[in-house]
Amino acid sequence: MGMLERLRFFCLIFCLISLFPLFSQGQEGASLYITPSNSTYFVGSTFNVSIYVNTGGRDVNAVQVELQFPPDKLQVSSPTTGKSFISVWISQPTYSNIEGTASFVGGLPSPGINTSSGLVSTITFRAKAPGTAIISFKDSSQVLSDDGRGTDILSSISGAKYELVIPPPEGPIVSSPTHPDQNKWYQDNNPAFNWEKAEDVTDFSYSLDKNATGVSDNSSEGDATTVSYDDLDDGLWYFHIKSKRANSWGGLTHFPVYIDKTSPAKFGLEVEPSKRTSNRSPSISFITTDALSGIDHYEVKVISKDLESGPAIFFTEQVSPYRIPAQELGSYDIVVRAYDRAGNYRDASVKIKIVLPGEEEGFFGIVETFFIGRTSIFYSVIILALFFLLLFPIIVYVDRKQNRARLKKEVEDVRKELDKGTEFFEENIEKKLEKLEKLSGQKGLTYEQKREKQDLLDDISGLNKRLRKEIKDVEDQLKK
Repeated sequence: MGMLERLRFFCLIFCLISLFPLFSQGQEGASLYITPSNSTYFVGSTFNVSIYVNTGGRDVNAVQVELQFPPDKLQVSSPTTGKSFISVWISQPTYSNIEGTASFVGGLPSPGINTSSGLVSTITFRAKAPGTAIISFKDSSQVLSDDGRGTDILSSISGAKYELVIPPPEGPIVSSPTHPDQNKWYQDNNPAFNWEKAEDVTDFSYSLDKNATGVSDNSSEGDATTVSYDDLDDGLWYFHIKSKRANSWGGLTHFPVYIDKTSPAKFGLEVEPSKRTSNRSPSISFITTDALSGIDHYEVKVISKDLESGPAIFFTEQVSPYRIPAQELGSYDIVVRAYDRAGNYRDASVKIKIVLPGEEEGFFGIVETFFIGRTSIFYSVIILALFFLLLFPIIVYVDRKQNRARLKKEVEDVRKELDKGTEFFEENIEKKLEKLEKLSGQKGLTYEQKREKQDLLDDISGLNKRLRKEIKDVEDQLKK
């Protein structure tokens, strides 16, 4: 090949490489998207949501669309309008207004379809309650290529976000001195409402329920312009009111009230690397849920158990996992407080101990690590049992190695120490219970707490009796 031919060959290769992006253009992965992608709708109204596929320049012959939507905000009123490029439904479109799901699986014969906006289906939703509703594609969604192998070429998905709002008032203008913000959760479950009265209005009809599109009956409640309700259950309530003019009832006004008096769910704390550690800044992990208003934020407090007094310790807002600031050697209580959006909170706590390197394990380290975080009462009872269970093998050993006279004295000493120990722990339980009452702010013990206390005292008494019997058996052996 001459120089000129070589030059032509390399020019051809360069041109082919340069044109490759043009040949490959449109061969990207497929995508699924929803239109409209965002909008605002009135509660009680219906609206259409369309699902489209962009095949990315490829031929596709099957799609599987799995949608997730909030069932407390939206409900499907019609799963499909009938228009779709799909000619064969592998299974009929399905939906669940309880789980908040919708499913479409279908296709068409080869060579399939190559499009940038192929309509899979259109769903009609009804807005149930005010708030933000997000519709998203689940990971199980697929777009299959017509390549003989059914390759999934789905590479991107785009969901939708809608704002659902209460319709503007058609009746009296309503306000609430107790629940002024119609989008906020409140602890107060005794709402009050005020409304304006025009000159020609003679009567009002109103009602309160949990139906966003509820309608008050046409029974007159008089011409007063205020009303209050007491001790409502948690949840989203709606106040409905209309006025009467010239013997004719007018339009409705809906006023929502969010009530949540329930604290977040109980939760635990995880400590890394461990509750007994030489790490001066251990990490605390935490998470919980709230059934109604949702979790707003967490606050954390670190309390030293080795300081008799000092400045007041305040909670600070933190996120999980939280690495506590470097601490000195000693014992600490870590308290995490979870707040919901109504201001209710729940505390969780854990006890940790920071020790020198090399002191993390060992027998007492294991015992302390196991029991740390439990109440002092249970800790005391278990340690009492362990103490005496470990003591009796020593007595048996002494019996084999020492003379009987000395053993008798040792047994008598054990009996005395047993009585003293039992008395000490019974008194300690009383003190710990009093301290717990002060910390919790309650007056006296509940029925369950009293029963638990008595069970503990009975356990200690039973343990005392069993150990005294063992002592007596040893004394009887010594008499032989």
